[in-house]
Amino acid sequence: MNVNKLLSKAFSSKYLLMTNISLSISLSAVGDLLEQKYEILTEDLDELNLRRTKNLAITGLPIGLVCHFWYKYLDKFLPGYTLRVVTKKVIADQCIASPLCIATFFLSMQYLEGKSKSEFIEEAKEKSVKLYAADWMIWPPAQFINFYLLPYQYRILFDNMVSLGFDVYTSRVKHLTKEKVKSCHG
Repeated sequence: MNVNKLLSKAFSSKYLLMTNISLSISLSAVGDLLEQKYEILTEDLDELNLRRTKNLAITGLPIGLVCHFWYKYLDKFLPGYTLRVVTKKVIADQCIASPLCIATFFLSMQYLEGKSKSEFIEEAKEKSVKLYAADWMIWPPAQFINFYLLPYQYRILFDNMVSLGFDVYTSRVKHLTKEKVKSCHG
């Protein structure tokens, strides 16, 4: 099968959910691996932690699901590509989907790491604000391009391409100690 046929099939409505989830899982893992390599270079980490990468990859599953169905919902209730509609989609994405994805990430990690409810709440309070602030700098322009120029079936591909850089940052915020996170962000 040639590449064009394979891509066409992967992004068809029949396989789109699996494609989107696979992209999300894969790029979450790659983002963590890139961050770990950086931490090894800066001596913040001694060696690769494959369990950490596995956990980050697993968080890509629920986030991929959320994003897949969120985009489907947005197109159903805010159809079209006009500037007004796209602006509404970007605002809705930032105010609803972004906090939902950040919460999904921390809840997934809480489960995977076996943390207590109080540990989850403390970590979420400390780190989710940093992720959400960064989210506001990255995602509105990216989502404007995504919603204005791309058909539904390619949105999560684009989302994940942009997200690779954000996944590196997410891994960094998630795994740095309180002292190092404070020094990185003032």
